[in-house]
Amino acid sequence: MCALVVTGTALTGCSSEDPDAGTNGVGKLSATEIQSKSRKAATSAEAVRLAGTVVSNGRTYKLDMRLKSDGGTGSVTSEGASFHLLRVGRHLFLKAGAEFWNHQDGKSGATSADTAAADKLDGKYVKVPSGDPAYKRFISFTDKDVLLDGLLTLHGSLATDGHHEQSGVRTIRITGDKGAGGTLDVSLKGTPYPLLLVRAGDAGTLSLTDWGKSFALAEPAKDETVDYGQQLPTS
Repeated sequence: MCALVVTGTALTGCSSEDPDAGTNGVGKLSATEIQSKSRKAATSAEAVRLAGTVVSNGRTYKLDMRLKSDGGTGSVTSEGASFHLLRVGRHLFLKAGAEFWNHQDGKSGATSADTAAADKLDGKYVKVPSGDPAYKRFISFTDKDVLLDGLLTLHGSLATDGHHEQSGVRTIRITGDKGAGGTLDVSLKGTPYPLLLVRAGDAGTLSLTDWGKSFALAEPAKDETVDYGQQLPTS
């Protein structure tokens, strides 16, 4: 039994603070409902910034991408090579340094012709042909809906895992198979956007920020672009 204490005109007793007080209320929902609401929020948002690592087909990619429905832009690093991706509509552009292009032909050593070709592409946007293997390989990194649909999936039985905080924002965490199937932190402030994803099987960790903050997208100027031809060098 808790004792009541009268202090002035205030009547106080023993009570626990409600962790969901002043929040959007999703912390009181089931894990399945929280996942559903976060997915709906992510799908409805005009834009998002996604940064972190993704492991795909045995490769680790470090991403820092800004995405919206009609395209995206940002940097990708994989196996020590960095490049910039830009998609406007269905047009995909890749920009990288000469060193990147020198390593794309699969040869152990670069010839003078290879070096000259790489120098021509150095720091320029190259339009990736839609039939090129690189197009299928990289376009998903610039597609908000495809990328989020694939990433925001927890595997196994869903459960909540307490209240947390990401960059000063209170969150509710949901897990798949007690964390083995991944974890997702969902904002308890305003719209229940997903803010942090830890993928199952050590397949990467991603922060999701700048929800709804639009940005300009435009194809690069002609003097910034090089037409490589029908197919890019293969790795």
